[in-house]
Amino acid sequence: MGEDIAQTILRLLQPYNKDDVALTAETNIAADLNIDSADVLNFVMEVEDEFDIDISVNELADIHTVAQLAELVKSRLPG
Repeated sequence: MGEDIAQTILRLLQPYNKDDVALTAETNIAADLNIDSADVLNFVMEVEDEFDIDISVNELADIHTVAQLAELVKSRLPG
């Protein structure tokens, strides 16, 4: 994979960045971007499709930052 996981997530997150916040690994996905739960779920579905993984709603409760989401994605990837 050419991009690393966090960079891919940041790229997928860009369309939800309506306030043009500087996106980093420490960006709080919901709070910093001020996006609602429906947009968060849409974003997570895009992440699932991009990496061909499943993320449960229960797991999402503990995920706040791009870095945390990247770690979860990494733990799901084979190898």
